[in-house]
Amino acid sequence: MNAQAVTAQAAADTHRGCAIEKVELFLFHQDIENVAFDVNPGGIDMPGAKGQRTRFGVVVTTRDGHRGEYFGGRWDIWLHARFLAKWILGMDAFGREQIYEVARRYLRKEDRIGACAIDNALWDLAGKAAGASVTKLLGGDAGRRLPAYASTWFAGDGGGLSTPEAFADFAEECYGIGYRGFKMHGWTDGGTERDSAAIRLLGARVGGRMALMHDSACHLRTFGDAVTVGRACDEAGFFWYEDPYSDGGLSAHAHRRLREMIRTPILLGEHVRGVEAMANIVAADGTDFVRADPDLDIGITGTMKIAHMAEAFGLDVELHGNGPAHRHCMAAIRNTNFYELAMVGPSRGSTVGSIHACDYSDKLDAVHADGCFGVPDGPGLGVTYDWEFIRANLIEHIVVQ
Repeated sequence: MNAQAVTAQAAADTHRGCAIEKVELFLFHQDIENVAFDVNPGGIDMPGAKGQRTRFGVVVTTRDGHRGEYFGGRWDIWLHARFLAKWILGMDAFGREQIYEVARRYLRKEDRIGACAIDNALWDLAGKAAGASVTKLLGGDAGRRLPAYASTWFAGDGGGLSTPEAFADFAEECYGIGYRGFKMHGWTDGGTERDSAAIRLLGARVGGRMALMHDSACHLRTFGDAVTVGRACDEAGFFWYEDPYSDGGLSAHAHRRLREMIRTPILLGEHVRGVEAMANIVAADGTDFVRADPDLDIGITGTMKIAHMAEAFGLDVELHGNGPAHRHCMAAIRNTNFYELAMVGPSRGSTVGSIHACDYSDKLDAVHADGCFGVPDGPGLGVTYDWEFIRANLIEHIVVQ
């Protein structure tokens, strides 16, 4: 066998070893406290409330025993993930760009969200195989400190964030813990008066000390409502105004007009899927800041594409939500400002409880005195999971092989 044939055979053997042999999907329950989801689908801070959430995770294993894990994101995308898993069996686990293309095509009618956990697990696998963190694989700064903002639950009557004064009090509390950024999610009844009052009060109480944001989460009903709340943000000197009204953040024309009528920068993208759609919004002057999320935008691979697109336009990209994948992405992005610590309130309820067997935490009080979070520095995503807890609360375990 000549040298060229030997090289080709070695490459083929390597590919076979790195080929994806098995994809496992895990659904399990987790109890939560001090959060009410039966009042508002976004959740409100509610002292004493008890509930349960479903969690989702993926494990990818290669023929030679490499393993990548990721738990996070939306649990209801597991059917899409299972559908995609069968199409990537036998593919090179390190060929994330090729798998990204398969996901774009085969999940194009499902907004590709089902690919996110799989892509994140593949990055974890690659990092563990290389003995390096995902941040290092991305060329980022593993020692970077991530300035954080506290991102609240929605306002709700009877809860811990039921009045403008409650928001201002909680912002003061978050400032005392170390946060230098604060974002409110307002009332979801479509009204503008209480949101506007809370915005103005936040500006009066902590403006100048904290970067302030407002996220309507598309609950305001009309363009006129969006203008009204936007002008309150102007008066209070807010850093950004996010997903103002019920178009879902999809109308570039409407948001271009809104940008002409208010001074506060607009942030869109939580509900715009993928780099191409986000580029269309940016090119049409629909937004000032760009959103991306490893749990929504085809994982770490898709998130970094959006970050680079935003950089090419000279804009900042702000990551939506929190988690290990988010921290690694942020550590590798120049044009970004804050890590979102979501969703939080004075009652210390959390969207999900910890499932980690290490010291990783996204609890409100886990922020460091400098107002920052660190980046996990172990191989891959740098976290370990509590498998005893996951298996004890298992709803379904699906194996695709």
